[in-house]
Amino acid sequence: MTMASGTAVTTAALPPQPAQPTHPATTAKSTTSATPPTPVASAAPAGVKNGSFSGDAVQTPYGVVQVEAVVSGGKLIDVIPLSLTDTGSLSTEIDNQAVPMLKSEVLASQTAKVNAISGATYTSQGYLTSLQAALDAANLAG
Repeated sequence: MTMASGTAVTTAALPPQPAQPTHPATTAKSTTSATPPTPVASAAPAGVKNGSFSGDAVQTPYGVVQVEAVVSGGKLIDVIPLSLTDTGSLSTEIDNQAVPMLKSEVLASQTAKVNAISGATYTSQGYLTSLQAALDAANLAG
């Protein structure tokens, strides 16, 4: 096609271009060579003791609740019930449902400051109070 000014204009279809990644990790490339990080041994924070620590025996209206906290590398890694409510099959049934839930919550949050389990208020309060005493003995903030 010829224009009046004498300039030819042509249009050609360009092949489609692949989409460029937009994730920063894939678009930013370092031009310097980095030294890989040196692994650091897992050590307990200052003052934290590793080991097993028995919490206080807490009297509830349905019996005594007591737990043991297991601390390793400065982290709470297990909670072992030493004594749970014991006033019949309903107490046992409640404990069997509530204790695994409490354990899961405290291990995930690394603290005894979690919500009580609905329907297991006394078990929860005893468990968490005993656990807090065990965490205090380990000098583990919780």
